[in-house]
Amino acid sequence: MILAKPLAAPLALAVALTALPFASNEFVAYQIALFLIYGIATQGVALCWGRLGFLPLGHALFFGLGAYLAGGTLKAAEQQSAWLAALPLALLLPAALAYLVARLIFARSHRSGPFFSLITLAMTMLGFLAAQQWSELTGGFNGMASIPDLPGTERYSTLYWLIATCAVASTTLLGLLYRRPLGVLWSAIALNEDRLQLFGFATDRMKANAYALSALLAAGAGALFAAHQGIVTPLTMGFVLSTEFVIWAAVGGKASPLGALLGAVLVGYASSELRDHFSYWEVLVGLLFIGVVRFLPDGVAGLGVRFFRKERDTPGAARDAPALPRAGRGLSLSFESVACGQGGVKILDGLTLGMQGPGIRCVIGPNGAGKTSTFNAMTGRLPVRTGRIVLDGTDITGATAWRVARQGVGRKMQIPSVFGALTVRQNLAIALWASRLRPWMSLTRAPLAWHSALQDQLLLRFPALGERLEEPAGSLSQGQRQAFEFVMTVLPEPRLVLLDEPCAGLSPAETHQMIDVIRVAVAALDAAALVIEHDISAVAAIGGDVFVLHQGQLLAQGSLSDIQADPAVRAVYAGGRK
Repeated sequence: MILAKPLAAPLALAVALTALPFASNEFVAYQIALFLIYGIATQGVALCWGRLGFLPLGHALFFGLGAYLAGGTLKAAEQQSAWLAALPLALLLPAALAYLVARLIFARSHRSGPFFSLITLAMTMLGFLAAQQWSELTGGFNGMASIPDLPGTERYSTLYWLIATCAVASTTLLGLLYRRPLGVLWSAIALNEDRLQLFGFATDRMKANAYALSALLAAGAGALFAAHQGIVTPLTMGFVLSTEFVIWAAVGGKASPLGALLGAVLVGYASSELRDHFSYWEVLVGLLFIGVVRFLPDGVAGLGVRFFRKERDTPGAARDAPALPRAGRGLSLSFESVACGQGGVKILDGLTLGMQGPGIRCVIGPNGAGKTSTFNAMTGRLPVRTGRIVLDGTDITGATAWRVARQGVGRKMQIPSVFGALTVRQNLAIALWASRLRPWMSLTRAPLAWHSALQDQLLLRFPALGERLEEPAGSLSQGQRQAFEFVMTVLPEPRLVLLDEPCAGLSPAETHQMIDVIRVAVAALDAAALVIEHDISAVAAIGGDVFVLHQGQLLAQGSLSDIQADPAVRAVYAGGRK
């Protein structure tokens, strides 16, 4: 991924904001400060929408809560200065509310994007009504007025410098986070959340944390708004302001902290000027939004990237990834009368099978036999109605994909699944971070340069991948993607490797190479592997026991020669009945 130097944009912003009061006057600086406040809240929307791929439609709720809480605290501090110690709660309470809401929504389903947007929209509507009706606290329709200045500032002069400092700080913070492992993982969520969960990342919690951070930014902006305006009305948590946050993020560039900030400042300031001179100014803003969405999906910031060369953000000198424990890697897996279905159709029908110890086993069967569904049931992608799936004595029936992955299970999908817009290097890094990356490590640069002996060995066997480390993974050919996803699957060093048709679409030479690498990697990890395969010659080359599935049940098990001699198997493959 091509990125600018992390401090270049904040430095330019700081210079511009420092020069503004001297190049204009205090009134213009006062107006710009208001839209800088809006810009900080817009950065929170851009974080969720542009980086993680889910759109919050109710960010004005947290903006308004921050404003009301800060305003009330400042008014109380006029009588008793000790109340100033409670001012951080104006930021923390809205952030805590955001985390709770996101956890409740995303824990239910990792694919809750549309529902999330509608729920946040409903929340801001409720907040607006509460602010109007709860007049004892909020002042009702007329709002909370006579809010004093923040200590040490004056809203028409010195407060500008505090607001400008906060805008530069938020832009710097987000820019740095985007260039850390945490930022890479945020992008991976937007690109392919299923794949990230299969690496053991709890994406529902990651999204909740990001939403809480975005709410913290909005609440902080709201607190500045209360001090800047001296009054807070229900409109500060209304749907109109939430919509404006979305428009400003889209116009400025939802993937860029600086773009989101400038979108609010430029569009907001232009709208305020047009409002006094043009009756249909809202129509112009609407047309601008439509035009940007249609022709500039990355906003004005994305347009700037096209014209200005950016330097690559290099990970630095390579360093060894933390070693994973290897002791006691023996494995047992059993399916006990597992039944699954969807829409009244039986998919797995009392499937019972077991395996013990390391080594490679193949799973074969006609189309619709339940092979991929067996993997789906094991990794939380297909609900189990009856029966149990037990891994090393632990019942993993119904466990989410990330919890199963943390038990030492790696899965390669039937259709190669990678993070297409991220570079090959970043994809490999994500695979290495699985089971190794601790929360505090995600804020440092060191994991970006991790590598392992296994990674080096596999890239030597697939040299085409090593030659394209800085290219998007989505540019790889089908054969290269098959090899690449296999490499990613084994880099976390799982104890159980699930490979769904790893040789599909490969030439004979590529198939031979893939089988050879599978055998070497599984042996090096002392792991167990289940390989779904249709090509019997590939099954013969892989070796090991074979499970034959038919109509969601285990039809036969044994060596390939025994399977080929089994009358029931021969009948199924010949079109007969078992």
